[in-house]
Amino acid sequence: YSLDEIEQKLRTIPAESLTEVHIVGGCHPTRKLDYYCDLLTLVKRILPHVYIKAFTAVEIEYMAKLNNLSISEVLDQLKQCGLDAMPGGGAEIFDEELRAKICPLKTKSADWLNIHRLAHQKGLTTNATILYGHLESYEQRIDHMNRLRTLQDETQGFNAYIPLKYKKEHNALGIARELPWTEDLKNFSISRIFLDNIPHIKVYWPMLGKDFSQITLDYGVDDFDGTINDSTKIYSMAGSVETKPIITKDEMITLIHDANKCPVERDTVYNVLQRF
Repeated sequence: YSLDEIEQKLRTIPAESLTEVHIVGGCHPTRKLDYYCDLLTLVKRILPHVYIKAFTAVEIEYMAKLNNLSISEVLDQLKQCGLDAMPGGGAEIFDEELRAKICPLKTKSADWLNIHRLAHQKGLTTNATILYGHLESYEQRIDHMNRLRTLQDETQGFNAYIPLKYKKEHNALGIARELPWTEDLKNFSISRIFLDNIPHIKVYWPMLGKDFSQITLDYGVDDFDGTINDSTKIYSMAGSVETKPIITKDEMITLIHDANKCPVERDTVYNVLQRF
């Protein structure tokens, strides 16, 4: 998107309905850091009250290389222009040998962790993810979580951990099977037990579907993500049951109530905005 297109998109949504603008966009070959700084400034000018959660570690590393700057310098400039938090994308799986097979062009494991370490040191909270259900073993999942747990002991900067399930459609790995739902529930449960120092476990409902995501609330999940309103296409393209991911606040409240849980609206850093 151009900045004008982004401004138009922001102005079509009632400002009072937003608490966060979440931005990820891959690695553009020509856009320099100025573009992203202008983007953050634009969002804060139109919606000064919202949190901006933006740019994965992969994008931050690419910005640094493209602009011949250090990671620290990039984070400082982005924070000065309005960056409040970072998403957890690009972690995939930290095992170096497997990472070289599934995402060889992405940020190295140690670099991903160090970018988040620097963000935490600068007062930026972040999330963390894992991509599971492809070629990894249980040992590699535990190793992944252990590296996050160790960093969290050091910085206390992770807000949430988000297990992301491998979906088989339209990707280069060519793995024709997906894990059964029993494995998903085991993965959420073990994540909650092992990562006892990360306060929240999030289910990404566009990935697993609303009904199944409701079940995960009994298996360690305490964050149902956001309303999103068809603003993400990644999992739809990969074969998610949610081909047009839209959920209303009322629908989400009902799903949580029906799971015998208390719905709480939160902001990016988990301040309570309203209880239902």
